[in-house]
Amino acid sequence: MSQATVSLSFTDAQASAIDAALNELEAQFAALVAMPAGERRRLMKMGDKSEAFCRQTLSLLDQNRQLVPQSMGLAGVQQSLDALDWMRPRMQRLIRLGERLSNTDTVVGSTIMQASLQGYALLKVAGRNQGLEGLRETLGARFSRRPKVPEAKAA
Repeated sequence: MSQATVSLSFTDAQASAIDAALNELEAQFAALVAMPAGERRRLMKMGDKSEAFCRQTLSLLDQNRQLVPQSMGLAGVQQSLDALDWMRPRMQRLIRLGERLSNTDTVVGSTIMQASLQGYALLKVAGRNQGLEGLRETLGARFSRRPKVPEAKAA
């Protein structure tokens, strides 16, 4: 299996533009909610089937407003549905971009690791007579295994 590689670099101007764009996204999305995982797990979820149910129910309620008490806040729920429809395509784009960033991070790290392992192998062979033995041993600590700690015996 061949190693995936990527040759990648960013100019200072690109980095500044990307950082400015991210700052602007963070500012524009300031109203987004953050919550602990436990709280998120406790929320009722709206899956695909539930979404169809919700859309149909809200449509029927909107067509029959005489049935809906003012306290239900139908206008606010419809506003939430509109926000959901607005967010989804943007979320998909951001997720896709995040996946590409993550994949590129993995490929770049793998490329660096592969080159470093090749370099380390060269140092092991060619570095012996070059005064690099101590430095090579320091690098080799990455591969050392920790001694296994004996399990405590039951008394």
